[in-house]
Formats: sequence, C-alpha cells, structure tokens
Amino acid sequence: MFRDFIKKDVVVDSANVNLEVARILAKNPDKTVFFKEVHENGRKFDFSVVGNYIPSRERLYEMLGVNRDNYCSFISEKLKNLIKPVITEETDLKEEKKSLEELPILRHFSTDAGKYITAGVIVAKDEKFGYNASIHRLLVLDERHLVIRLVERDLYRYYIKKKEKNEPLEVAICIGCEPSVLFASAFSLDIDKSELDLAGAIKNEPVKLVYGKSIDLAYPEAEIVIEARILPEHAEEGPFVDITGTLDVKRTQPVVEVLRIRHRSNAIYHAILPSGNEHKVLMGMPREPAIYHAAKEVADVRNVCLTTGSCSWLHCVVSIRKRSEDEPRKVIEKVLEAHKSVKHVVVVDDDIDIFDPNDVEYAIATRFQGDKDLYIYKNMKGSSLDPSSHKTGKTTKLGIDATAPLSRRRDFIRVKLGE
Repeated sequence: MFRDFIKKDVVVDSANVNLEVARILAKNPDKTVFFKEVHENGRKFDFSVVGNYIPSRERLYEMLGVNRDNYCSFISEKLKNLIKPVITEETDLKEEKKSLEELPILRHFSTDAGKYITAGVIVAKDEKFGYNASIHRLLVLDERHLVIRLVERDLYRYYIKKKEKNEPLEVAICIGCEPSVLFASAFSLDIDKSELDLAGAIKNEPVKLVYGKSIDLAYPEAEIVIEARILPEHAEEGPFVDITGTLDVKRTQPVVEVLRIRHRSNAIYHAILPSGNEHKVLMGMPREPAIYHAAKEVADVRNVCLTTGSCSWLHCVVSIRKRSEDEPRKVIEKVLEAHKSVKHVVVVDDDIDIFDPNDVEYAIATRFQGDKDLYIYKNMKGSSLDPSSHKTGKTTKLGIDATAPLSRRRDFIRVKLGE
C-alpha cells in the first residue's frame, strides 16, 4: 500500500497548497515531506499531503528490494515474467468527494498555468491491447474538468481510436499508488504489454483491480481515484515547469471530464514536485533497464546511469567490461537507439563508479582523446525538453569512449593506498 512506504523525514503541521507546499518540497529535495494539514483561502482540506515520496534512487531501490548493482538486471528479468492483474470486489475506496475543488491540488510555480495533478497514474483499457498505465500531468480547468498533457505514446493511441469514432475514452486517475504500480507506470513498454503486469511481476503477486462506479473500467486501488473520461474536445495546456526546470510550451490538449471522485478514509494526496528529485527518478530510472538490455546485445555491460546533472534524462553513462576496441562505439549507438532523448553518452570501464560524477570525469580526463574517441551524430531526434534544441526535438549527439585501450590496460590501473 502507498502509505506503508511513506518515510516522514520532515513533518509539516500546516501549509498552503498555493506555492507554499512546493517551496517546502524544494527546500528538502532529498527528504520525504509529510504535510499533516494543508489549506487555501482559509479553508482546510480533508486530506494530508506527501511530497518527495521517492526522493532518491536509493529510496526507490529500497522500495523495490534491490540495490544499484542488481537493479537493471532485476527489472530485465521481471520483464520476462509478467503477472496479469486480478479483479476483486473488496475496496477501501468507500468515501467520495463531489468536486476537484475539494482535493488539495497544488500550484507549484507562479509561472504555471494553474493547479496541476502531477502524480496521477492514468489507467485505460483498449479492446485489442488491454490495460495501459502511465503518468501524465493534468491542469485543473474548473471543478469538473482537467486538461491532460497527452504525450504521443500508448494512451494517446487509445485516445485517438476513440476520438475517430467521436467517443470519449474512459480512464481512472489514480493518485497515491503503491510503489510497484507507480514505478511500472513510468515505463514505456510495447503496446501489447501492460504496465500493470510488470507491477505484478515486481511484487511477485497480481495487482488487485476494483471496478469503477461511473466507468466500465477496473483499476488499482490508490489513496484517491478520479473516474473520468477524455473527451474529443481540446483546450490550452501550459505553461508548466518541466524536468529541466524550464518552462514547457503551451499546447492544445484533450479535455478530461470528471465523473466521480473516490478515496480512502483519511486519504493522503501524493504530489510530485515538477523538476524535483522525484520527478527525475520516475522519469529516468525506468529507462535504464531498457538501455541496459539493448547495450547488453553488443558488450558485457555492468551498469547504466542516467545522470542526475542531466535531469536523469539527457546524459547516460554505461560501464562495460571491454573485450574489443569497437565495443564502446557499438554501445553508444545502442544507447541512442534505446532512449532517443539521450544527448550525450559516456562509456567507461567497470572500475569507474558511474554514479560518481567525479569518477566519470576522471575517466574522461585520463582515458579519452577527442580526435579518435569522440563520435558525433548530427540532426538526430532528441528531447523537446532540452532548451538548446530550440524546442524542435532535433539535436546533435555525442558519444565519448572513455575506456582504456586494451593493449595498454596496465598503464591505467589506479594504485590503491598501501599497495
């Protein structure tokens, strides 16, 4: 259950959902903050709030029961043994609210278009492909409507199929999901595989789904569930501070109509601070096993890291046990193929700590020569979140081979104190 994994590193008695909660979260980037009470305009909400729920990769390792050395291989194995969810009639979602105004939805930055739900796992079902679970930001329009930033992935395809028939797509917006569901929902699986099946595999038992009251859809229990439908109509979404801490552009996006709001007794609202550590962990870490799996095809890969300094999105470091001199280039190209938002890839030997930026810099400083170890890839598809791409999504990418030459490996061994 979501609340079983809350670590109250910092407890705040009371805070305003308009900017103040976000400010407190930003001041405590590596700590889970629990707000016992939140308010706005003199009105107290019936919910507590938690932010920085997963404030670091170490906390996520702990939730998943892994460590940094076996994380990628653990997830890779789970992807081979997916477990389908089961339907149950038992539910703790026994209370309801009538309006979005009764939820402690945050305004994070003064530049934002308004209040945003940022930790909503959107669950939908397609007749052909089955269940999809993914995380999308939702801008509050009024007490019964939201606008969803619908990235062109699987949920978008589900939506388009319905829109072409001028029909809405029924969805459940689940806030406060157990860690396996939250983590799996941040994955980008093939459309014929369900993130809920991955969540079941991670926890070694099926995810339990409950049927909605206002929608013909079952979904995982959470602290709060908004039963809704994505309409064929559109409205303006944005601006919004995204993962790089810069403003994402305004777009015309689909409108979501709220049908029913269900919640547990004494429910806890989960808020992800945009551009905060939790945002970066949930964006980046689910991509690492896919990169690991792809690079494993061409080299003995030891580990993969999307670096914190690159917002856990734009820079990738890969550790390999090198067997031939052409392996680093092959790894670089596999990484660029597996995660198209990556801009720079650094390949290092397995004696380098890829989670320590100083150690990675040491490898570049002592094992890299620009005239023969640098690979340049021009005019490639990158990330629209990178401001230097001028929002075009096109960019120049670099691959850096910072591995020691096999013929001179002895020259690069670091002597330890006392040896």
